[in-house]
Amino acid sequence: MLKDKKYKQLGSYGLIINDDKILLIKKNGGPYDGKLDLPGGTIEFGESPQETLKRELQEEVGIIVKEYKLFDANSVFFNWQYEDLIINVHHIGIFYNVLKYDGKIKSKVDITSENDDSLGADFYQINSLKKKELSEIAIIELEKLGYNIYN
Repeated sequence: MLKDKKYKQLGSYGLIINDDKILLIKKNGGPYDGKLDLPGGTIEFGESPQETLKRELQEEVGIIVKEYKLFDANSVFFNWQYEDLIINVHHIGIFYNVLKYDGKIKSKVDITSENDDSLGADFYQINSLKKKELSEIAIIELEKLGYNIYN
């Protein structure tokens, strides 16, 4: 029998767009397993959203964020089936346009305790992305940026 459970996620995320390409990570686990998502993650206790942005992008993508600007705060709700549970997910994000960074993007990563949910990052042509490939939170932010994401 399936049971209901609630799960709330609060995170900071980076938007890095160059020539209509966006930097996305491939998720490993969780509600977005196998999908492309914005780099970023959970705000830890005592950490500011800006500190989270810098830490998460260094862990997941391998870059040092130098300049950024607040873009949006938003949330999505969806159901995720995990084993015998239906989990009601409320994903809340604070989104930053990353304007300058140092370092080289890690296209493949080793799964470590510091980075346990990303299989690496790459730039993707935005107009070629499909909704089924993307996390729900990435879809709404791309649409707010003025891009049309199709099924």
